[in-house]
Amino acid sequence: MKVFQPCYDLAIRWSRHPHASRYLGGLSFAESMFFPIPPDVMLAPMSLSQPTRAWYFAMLTTLMSVIGGIAGYFLGYFAFEAWLQPVIESAGYQPKLDKAMQWFTDYGVWIVFVAGFSPIPYKVFTISAGFLQMAFLPFVLASAVGRGARFFLVAALMRWGGAAMEAKLRQYVEILGWGVVVLAVLAYLILR
Repeated sequence: MKVFQPCYDLAIRWSRHPHASRYLGGLSFAESMFFPIPPDVMLAPMSLSQPTRAWYFAMLTTLMSVIGGIAGYFLGYFAFEAWLQPVIESAGYQPKLDKAMQWFTDYGVWIVFVAGFSPIPYKVFTISAGFLQMAFLPFVLASAVGRGARFFLVAALMRWGGAAMEAKLRQYVEILGWGVVVLAVLAYLILR
């Protein structure tokens, strides 16, 4: 049963849509505050299907992600206790937020850089940075460097691979997809 190949084919088709850049920018903005799906799921196929525009897509993703991070910062700064904390508690995310806040205490601005680059949910750190009233300029700089490094790396890999990588990914997408599912389950079991 093929589950991931039809999804991959659909993502490649959508990546060529005339408004795909707008959707990528919106997704990048929203993911930095609340949306659970990272922009890499659009950035990679868009860069893969249009390698000559990969740098543009990476810049757009970085810019909109940092702007979304700034919005998340202000959301945490001004509305955390009134709006966000009840939602976080009712959703059962309070232990994860407590852990993020402890990381801020231990590592400061470096945790924003790490969260921006890694698959750690960046939105948790944008909101936490605002709530903890982290210095704004270091927050923005760490976000820009972390997010930029991540998105330009994705775009570079896709541009470098081009059509040959698109064909190889399509060939192995089922194995890769199930591998990611297994890794996600293991990560959940280890980190909970």
